[in-house]
Amino acid sequence: MDLDLERVAAYDPRAITDERHDAAVLVPVIDRDGESHLLFTKRADHLGEHPGQMSFPGGGREPRDADSHETALREANEEIALDPADAGIVGRLDDIRTITEYAVTPVVARVPDRQYVPDESEVAEIVVLPVSGLLDPDNYEFEARDHPHYGEIVIHYFHVDGYTVWGATGRIVVDFLERTTDWRAPERIDRDIA
Repeated sequence: MDLDLERVAAYDPRAITDERHDAAVLVPVIDRDGESHLLFTKRADHLGEHPGQMSFPGGGREPRDADSHETALREANEEIALDPADAGIVGRLDDIRTITEYAVTPVVARVPDRQYVPDESEVAEIVVLPVSGLLDPDNYEFEARDHPHYGEIVIHYFHVDGYTVWGATGRIVVDFLERTTDWRAPERIDRDIA
């Protein structure tokens, strides 16, 4: 599956400026054997927020960061030892809100297909998943939940190669796939959870 990353490069993303905290994640795109993949991290089990969950490399913006690109690249360097010079920034996706009051900016970049080194204090495992697996309708489901602050929210789940990507990362994957392919999230709700 070829990705149309030019659609990301040409896109004017929606920014969120009214959350308490700012963060950025890198959405690393890898070409492996002629097929597009995305690199994820599995968060360490001892972390206070979202332990054991799949995520993109990233974290909170620091005062020294000039912009969201710098935050995403700094965090990716810290978490998986990605040299910022090796990341070819393509563009940004829409900012998302998290239930932990963060505005997260997803920064899409092409990165080399090589062995990355996890920072064991934050990352339990580095996982590279094929975009074709994320696009497979048999690997996708979603549900509606009622959130006390945000009202009805949709939770997306991607089950690929024994891993489940969901939550904020699942929302970023949906935006990425809808911007770079013809895939669209289904309009029906699989199940409601109050």
